[in-house]
Amino acid sequence: MSDTSVAAWAALLRVHAALVPQLDRELQAACGLPLTWYDVLLELNSAPGRRLSMGELGAVAVVSRSRVSRVVDQLAGAGLVTREANPDDGRSAYATITEAGRARLRAAAPVYLGGIERHFTSRMGAAEARGVATALEKVLAALHRS
Repeated sequence: MSDTSVAAWAALLRVHAALVPQLDRELQAACGLPLTWYDVLLELNSAPGRRLSMGELGAVAVVSRSRVSRVVDQLAGAGLVTREANPDDGRSAYATITEAGRARLRAAAPVYLGGIERHFTSRMGAAEARGVATALEKVLAALHRS
């Protein structure tokens, strides 16, 4: 592995380790919403019918598959998500964002997007941002194929 490859990987890990807690602190301070909640609400809001099975949610959310059920339970307790039994499979359930969840997501979006702009994208040019997005999407696509 080249020095450049190792440097790219190390930079990705360091940025993630520094930026995620920063965004979490900002969201919690401004909106009382942890980043894990925001991520799950964002995925549910953009899903068809604004709902996903727990397995689907675990595959797309940044929250680990093992934690997604606990986060959904917390969101349900706060009235931001409902958990519904899957009529086709009694062993699984769906999570559906509520109107209250959509309202909290909309209220938190400017804080989240502002943090991304302030701490991440403002540090690079448009071409660099496109390059980062393209490279990471290639990695993701390859991982999904394997």
